[in-house]
Amino acid sequence: MTVAASDRLTLGFDTSAAHCAAALVSGDRVLVQRLEPMTKGQAERLMPLLEDVLAEAGVTWGQLAALGVGTGPGNFTGIRIAVAAARGLALGLSIPSEGVSLPEAYADGRDAVVCLHAPRGQVHFARGDDIRLGAPDLLPDDWMAPLTGPAAETVAAATGRQTIPAPDLAPAIARIAARHAAPGRPRPAPLYLRAADAAPAADSPPKILP
Repeated sequence: MTVAASDRLTLGFDTSAAHCAAALVSGDRVLVQRLEPMTKGQAERLMPLLEDVLAEAGVTWGQLAALGVGTGPGNFTGIRIAVAAARGLALGLSIPSEGVSLPEAYADGRDAVVCLHAPRGQVHFARGDDIRLGAPDLLPDDWMAPLTGPAAETVAAATGRQTIPAPDLAPAIARIAARHAAPGRPRPAPLYLRAADAAPAADSPPKILP
């Protein structure tokens, strides 16, 4: 693969669901992309996967102009893994990193209702910045845009609404980041829509004896 010295390279990645996903883009052109399904182990796999993507393109870390990272909503631990990696890499490489929400990535500039799987058989519905949680058949009646995203077919089966193809996640994150990442932008931050399932222990902490 030939990468021109003038190419502005952006590396995008996501671990918000049961996968490790990464892509290297130059503007809107996807150079390399990878998606590895996995239910656990993202923390150990993410950095080697990013190294693999760069190696396949014949690119070094120092050639990157920006980073993009998926900020959720999704798995709490997975989101934290990717966001922490993006922050650390951006600091070490002295390049900007841009957080991209999954609704923004899957909409990919289109007027669409993004449907994301949520716990307990529910769905996160997102249209623009408006994100709601509900059963698959509880899509807001006045949201008439077509459906897209990982849970779109589930919602379509429950509502009879039209679907449109979702873009590949990591390339979409990278392309959006390539357009927006710049010095001085806010650092990536997780997008959490609910409290964590794990609750703090109810027992009082042990006393320390003198």
